[in-house]
Amino acid sequence: MKIALVSPYDFAYPGGVVNHISCLEHHLTRMGHEVKIIAPASRSVVDFGERFIPVGKPRSLPASGSVARITISPWIATKVKQILEREHFDIIHLHEPFMPMLCTTVLRLTETPAVGTFHASGGKPWYNICTPVGKFFLKKWYRKLDAKIAVSPPALGYISKYFPGEYTILPNGIDTNHFHPDVAPLDEFNDGKLNILFVGRLEKRKGVDYLLDAYRMLKPDFPNTRLIIVGPGVRLRHKYEKRVAKNRLTDVVFRGYVSFDDLPRYYKSATVVCAPATGWESFGIVLLEAMATNKPLVASNIEGYATVVSDGEDGLLVPPRNSVKLAEALRRVLTDPALQQKLAAHGREKALRYDWNNITHRLVEVYQKAVLQKSATHKDTRIQK
Repeated sequence: MKIALVSPYDFAYPGGVVNHISCLEHHLTRMGHEVKIIAPASRSVVDFGERFIPVGKPRSLPASGSVARITISPWIATKVKQILEREHFDIIHLHEPFMPMLCTTVLRLTETPAVGTFHASGGKPWYNICTPVGKFFLKKWYRKLDAKIAVSPPALGYISKYFPGEYTILPNGIDTNHFHPDVAPLDEFNDGKLNILFVGRLEKRKGVDYLLDAYRMLKPDFPNTRLIIVGPGVRLRHKYEKRVAKNRLTDVVFRGYVSFDDLPRYYKSATVVCAPATGWESFGIVLLEAMATNKPLVASNIEGYATVVSDGEDGLLVPPRNSVKLAEALRRVLTDPALQQKLAAHGREKALRYDWNNITHRLVEVYQKAVLQKSATHKDTRIQK
């Protein structure tokens, strides 16, 4: 099949949807399909060569407690038409299909079988404040989706409030060959210290405020601990660094953006991985990355994370926005090697069930069903005429 994967988000900037599409492209290509990624890009995307088609320049806009880097130009329609006429895709897979302007433009213009994946699970979507005319067109475009996917039950519940219908739950995947227990730890962190690792964009909803408080509580009793914070974000990083200095916290390392190739070594260097997000997480790929590298996990008990983690079996779940409970859970893991081994072993076992090979084969079945459904619809239309 010739497949288009459409992202509304800046493909030069790391994020959950961008990473999801990158992995899909890799595994679909490896299966023998011809895949093109269509997305805005703030700079050149060289990793995909001619398999990447840039459309539009992204702008940063606030969205659901985060920042969406999307193109808002209404002038991309001409280029989208040219791409669709030139490429002759068999299937178009839109991620967040109602996110303007790229996804909505592709959905509006295409006559190719279309699949939409809905990732979000929190906040108020922009289309909630649309005019009646805007909602009319969204419902019209919604009907153009030949198959609809939600990445988790929370994501399904979120989109169904606005667009009820039939959805397939198909979760995010994990490359268990890339994230695995046999990778080498980083030499600089392999010095006997107990490493607490955070991985994620530095945004308020990711909960680093509460992790810093928890670390401050732990440090006097565990002087041999180190907190490693990995992820992009400039404004809040400066704020957190000032807070660390003010509280005279030692052994706090900010690493900023880390490449996909290097990321497994950070997980391998951790004694425990902590994901203290406060909400609006539909799934939690970071959790699977930690599990796949055989590391114990402490995470917030929010709906998206509870979909992945079984409390006490493959991770510990704590109430969100509660630094005391977070510190207590980290203390339990740091002081109990048997618990570490149990959580890690069960986590690795669960991560294998989410391997991208399994997810991609299930996705191709959705594609094939969408193509058949579109063909049957066209046949019925011709018969009626």
